[in-house]
Amino acid sequence: MNIKTSTNDVKIGTDIRQIHVPDKLRQRQDLGIDWVNHALGGGGMTPSTVGMLTGSPGSGKSTMMRQLADSITGQGHIAIYNTGEESIEQVKMRVEDMELTHGFQIGQETFVGKVLAHAREMQALYPKKQVFVLQDSLQTLDDGHYKNGTTSVTPVRCCAELTNWAKETYGIVLFIGQVTKSGVFAGKNVIRHMVDVHMEVLRDEDPKSDTYKRLLFEVSKNRFGYTGKTYVVNLGKKGLSAIDYEDIPHTDGTSPDDWVSEVQVRPGTRSGVQAKVTADQVAEHAEKVRTGRA
Repeated sequence: MNIKTSTNDVKIGTDIRQIHVPDKLRQRQDLGIDWVNHALGGGGMTPSTVGMLTGSPGSGKSTMMRQLADSITGQGHIAIYNTGEESIEQVKMRVEDMELTHGFQIGQETFVGKVLAHAREMQALYPKKQVFVLQDSLQTLDDGHYKNGTTSVTPVRCCAELTNWAKETYGIVLFIGQVTKSGVFAGKNVIRHMVDVHMEVLRDEDPKSDTYKRLLFEVSKNRFGYTGKTYVVNLGKKGLSAIDYEDIPHTDGTSPDDWVSEVQVRPGTRSGVQAKVTADQVAEHAEKVRTGRA
């Protein structure tokens, strides 16, 4: 099982100044959701990226994937949403409930090869469009390697196939990873090493925290941008949204260290005093929540 990390064969010892970076790797693709674009480093996702989304049960992972699929289509890209957790009819009803209007391609394939065959077909038909594959979830896929069904290694093999497609064709993959009841990633660590981006949605269970019972969105790994920036988010009818987003700069050039997220003022706080928590403080607390130290 070979995992491709590059589309070019470069001999060891090559001068780094001689390396040519393809234009496609310099052009981020807008996801259509400003706060997600910013969380990933500004401008969206880089072609060839493989991203994993994990989080607490009920935190809105599938909702966010549908939300992204719809907004990605709205940006003129092609979004292929392959569902293995819900029926197509269930996805359709949820899309209606969320009032999503741009649409996206839907599938219910369990064989990863068929998913990628369709993705390649779309790339051939629409060479100027960015193709995204959104998989809900990774553990529902099979590559057919084991005759008697899937094993614990099957998700690793499927992730490798998705990764190879992304690296070979500059496609973009987003999938939901397997988690424990507490929301911690439960798959093989090789999957976490394989992906370029790891996004997490965690619920703050610390009663002493200003963000108690709030959902925290964090990019904990990002090979194409910065990490550790945490957003306080709300799960509503239309999906996930950053709370008080007006406090987050809309200009890509703004330093993320200056970003802040407002939180609600606790009862008893002096009138006119607005409680704020810096992005770094939220990120520090999110790490405690993830590791169980909160």
